[in-house]
Amino acid sequence: MGETSYMAQELNSQPETWREAARIGAAKGPLPKAGERVAVVGCGTSWFMAQSYAALREGAGQGVTDPFAASEAFLGTDRAYDAVVAITRSGTTTEVLRVLDAVKGRIPTVTILGDPETPAVEVSDETLALPFADEKSVVQTRFATTALTLLRAHLGEDVSRAVGDAQEALAAPVEQEWVEAEQFSFLGTGWTFGLANEAALKMREASQSWTESYPAMEYRHGPIAIAAPGRVTWLFGPAPEGLEDDVARTGARFVRHARDPLADLVLVQRVALARARARGLDPDNPRSLTRSVMLDAAAAS
Repeated sequence: MGETSYMAQELNSQPETWREAARIGAAKGPLPKAGERVAVVGCGTSWFMAQSYAALREGAGQGVTDPFAASEAFLGTDRAYDAVVAITRSGTTTEVLRVLDAVKGRIPTVTILGDPETPAVEVSDETLALPFADEKSVVQTRFATTALTLLRAHLGEDVSRAVGDAQEALAAPVEQEWVEAEQFSFLGTGWTFGLANEAALKMREASQSWTESYPAMEYRHGPIAIAAPGRVTWLFGPAPEGLEDDVARTGARFVRHARDPLADLVLVQRVALARARARGLDPDNPRSLTRSVMLDAAAAS
């Protein structure tokens, strides 16, 4: 299983898909305007991208933005939202479709998706299709990061540095210590907490690795007890004062890079792929997972 795996091909294409997403995001489109109250929904990886977008949008002063796992979205009539943004690679995920159907005619919706020929189009008021970022691998890489790049560009960010950093992350060495590590803890703060959650999920999905994720300032409130020699604590974004020293005292490896945090997630994807290969696993078809979760209507009701 060499570089011909879908996951390898797709994660390596990210600088190109990010550039295209930045162009779309910077143009006038159906995404929420500044000042609107917004709910963002998704499942799995898409939920974590929703977390990052929500923190970025509020941090930019563009309005209240609440991220929800689609199965736990509080969008009743007592909650006033001006728009719902849904993120779904497949456009077929049951929980996302239910949310879109439930708010139809009450709250305007816009869905970011990979496949435009799917049921999500029919139940969404507007859609933004990113077919150039769609994937064949079950394990998501480029669709998620491309969707977040689009959203960052729509918020007015210049993502050119992120694109350059992603190219650098694709060329950076994957250290053997990371491939052989017993355990990973991923940390973030603000918008990078969503990236930490996604990094941990990627490791679990692709390589069946023991991974955890936490807000960076919460790590010392218990979770640091798991840090030990042969384990890795990986931080996205700025380091809280004293955290690196605290991790070093446990004997664990502390990892933080200066590149754009989304680009650093690309390096984590490569580590997850390397760990899968080292374990003889197929990241394109991970155990117990499918491209989309489509629940039986009777069983799910």
